[in-house]
Amino acid sequence: MLSVDQALTNVLTAFQRLSAESISIADGLGRVLAQDVISTHNLPPFPNSSMDGYAVRAADVAAASGNTPISLTVVGDIPAGIAPTVAVGTGRAARIMTGAMMPAGADAVVPVEQTTDAAFRSDNRPADPPSHISILQGVQVGDYVRPVGEDIHAGAVILHAGRVLRAADLGVLAGLGFTHVDVIRLPLVAVLSTGDELLTADQALEPGKIRDMNGYTITALVKGLGANAVFLGIARDTDADVRGKLQQAVDLHADLILSTAGVSVGAFDVVKSVIESMGSLGFWKVNMRPGKPLAFGQVQGIPFLGLPGNPVSAMVSFDVFAQAAILKLAGKNHQPRTDNAELAEAIRSDGRRTYMRVTLERKDGNLLAHSTGTQSSGALSSLVAADGLLIIPEGMTDVPAGTRLPVRVFAD
Repeated sequence: MLSVDQALTNVLTAFQRLSAESISIADGLGRVLAQDVISTHNLPPFPNSSMDGYAVRAADVAAASGNTPISLTVVGDIPAGIAPTVAVGTGRAARIMTGAMMPAGADAVVPVEQTTDAAFRSDNRPADPPSHISILQGVQVGDYVRPVGEDIHAGAVILHAGRVLRAADLGVLAGLGFTHVDVIRLPLVAVLSTGDELLTADQALEPGKIRDMNGYTITALVKGLGANAVFLGIARDTDADVRGKLQQAVDLHADLILSTAGVSVGAFDVVKSVIESMGSLGFWKVNMRPGKPLAFGQVQGIPFLGLPGNPVSAMVSFDVFAQAAILKLAGKNHQPRTDNAELAEAIRSDGRRTYMRVTLERKDGNLLAHSTGTQSSGALSSLVAADGLLIIPEGMTDVPAGTRLPVRVFAD
């Protein structure tokens, strides 16, 4: 029986990062950069005011104070978005708005609050600046001025390949004039459920039948990773139906095929023969609970993962194996998000690596893990209540309360 770590290594060797594509930056949120982004120019590209006020020569007003104001002649008005046509000489000033380009000769800005321009500060300020302005507080060279390249210098690497783009990144790209960006293509994952016993969610229950839950949960898990998911429906336990569903995945050029059930006694024979006729299949027993049976292979060159049929087993196996594979395809970090938690109550394990469904509580700075109750692999409600999966290592059977163990914390 393979260890979890060996099985995961075997799976991940079949996956490589997908190729790049160019997309609009408007669609870039959450996508992974395929290459470094280098600034083509300085940002800001010109010195500008960080305040509404008056552009001045700092030397002219160094001695200004409320008791000894200094009067300057106002030579112009500089709104944002207009290149100034005036220059500020000795004894001169220009009214300037936040973000406006600094005029020649000026090396500082006096905020309007430090002047006698009360009208400028009002809601009904006049269109034209006053002819003279009194400065009530001195400034130094560079005060309230954003210099060229304060944010970004030309030629600098601003975003590195492999970065997951965030909102601020998109704003920087826009500010530098990038309308498109090269990102890793989103993985396309085909999902199917197998079994004669399955009904769709809208069908009435019949004796011996159950409604398919895995199709919904596994498809949702794929989408939650930012990948594209296509649910192919339920494959009945016939050669023709299984072959038809797998061919659909091939025709879609899927990057991964995920199935649930059909990887143990019975229907597995059908799945096995079809997959081996269309590609190849390895069948493993993994030393884990829940989720011991796992099938891995390829269908016409497309990687295939056969997850267990029990709903909890399917989701836990997805979390351990399929999630890592999909994230690797997407160029994202495929290491699980883990923390350490203290077990709130004593439990027994069967010696396999166990992924115990737990709720998590922060108490006195410690993370406490409580069992969600039944750990049956068919009880999906135990995952509905869970905040994460507490990992009980191989060989540990009696686990006393207070034991600190790693926990895979769910993203939400």
